[in-house]
Amino acid sequence: MGCASEIAQEALRGNFRCACGDLYEVTYPGWSGAGHTRPNPSALRWLWRERRMSGEAADRSGVWRFREMLPILKDERSIVSLGEGNTPLFELPRSADRLGMTLLRAKHQGMNPTGSFKDAGMTAALSVAKERRFAWVACASTGNTSASMAAYAARAGMRSLVLLPEGRIAWGKLAQAMDYGALVLQLKTDFDGCVRVLAGVVERAPVCLLNSVNPYRIEGQKTPALEIAEQMEWEVPDHLIVPGGNLANSSALGKGFLEMKRLGLTARVPRISVIQAEGANPLVRAMRETGGERLEPVEAQTRASAIRIGNPASWRKAVQVIRETGGFVEQVSEAEIAVAKAEIGAEGIGCEPASAVTLAGLKKLRQQGKMTAEESVVLLLTGHTLKDSDYTIQFHRGDLLTEPESAPVAAELGTLCRNTVEMEARVDDVLRELERAGR
Repeated sequence: MGCASEIAQEALRGNFRCACGDLYEVTYPGWSGAGHTRPNPSALRWLWRERRMSGEAADRSGVWRFREMLPILKDERSIVSLGEGNTPLFELPRSADRLGMTLLRAKHQGMNPTGSFKDAGMTAALSVAKERRFAWVACASTGNTSASMAAYAARAGMRSLVLLPEGRIAWGKLAQAMDYGALVLQLKTDFDGCVRVLAGVVERAPVCLLNSVNPYRIEGQKTPALEIAEQMEWEVPDHLIVPGGNLANSSALGKGFLEMKRLGLTARVPRISVIQAEGANPLVRAMRETGGERLEPVEAQTRASAIRIGNPASWRKAVQVIRETGGFVEQVSEAEIAVAKAEIGAEGIGCEPASAVTLAGLKKLRQQGKMTAEESVVLLLTGHTLKDSDYTIQFHRGDLLTEPESAPVAAELGTLCRNTVEMEARVDDVLRELERAGR
């Protein structure tokens, strides 16, 4: 992505970085022209639909069902799948009404096997690692990556190493990695410090790095773009809004939509916008201060642990996607995230805190006049609501936000908080509470 060098798969270094220091991106010869290797759009749409009725594991996967779009394996027997993908595209009618919009949808990647969007990329990257005969895989993680990697490694009969920042992870996510048999090491540093340590490990040991710097992760993570298009009858939304942490998601989805247009599967691409937490906003700062030419790391602070990243590895790729699609970047406060999460929960689907930045960001973009009521919008929800149940409980008990944080959103909190009510075990008392709640 920096010096435009091209290499073969076999020449990749263990840290997946070029000599210039930047990341690689997978490209496929023939896709940009009219050569014989260019896939036929109509045939592909038919094939992918038919595979949904197949009993084969690869065909049932929402990633490998689209394997013509990610020909990264020499042998399909290397595929490691847990039935990932094929996630729902929900309508959000209450949120649409509040925003005065015709139609608002959410692509819920939290409905994957380990509860987050990471599974789509992990099945791809770990399958390549298996084919290349690695015994160990490793990642630095704030939670979701470790859970996903450990599950897929266990499925493949491989060992997994997780480096995580001490005390800065949702325990529900850590529990998953431990249950799947990972070697979990808590380091006295932040996420970016864990990344630096892991870079040294993969240089000195035969361990495959499975963080999002691995370009095969991006190939798997682009497939929700194909699912969205398929679920919309091969149309695409006007706008896709994505949470911004390590920025691989926006990079991957942008790659997917741009490749679909290039191959004639769709007629256009959506605007892709990235939303970050105010306390973990290096991309927002980079776009506002340098137009995306330079990014200065920040000390990330946000309760939305999945996006608590101050030095995102994929920022150049994200900037390129934002520019190519005409998207925006925006930041939201802790209170705005908490309110948006509760509003998504009130739709009956729920999400982890980091996912809710999308709805919070959409509100700001609407206020700024950056989209009309008629435009179709899809929010990417990256994780399941059970990923961080402590956050949800604290919100409804009124313990999550400080008084200064709560003040600007006091009205919303009054209607969204749903703490438990303690009472005697009597029918009359229950009926009185039911009446008070507006039966």
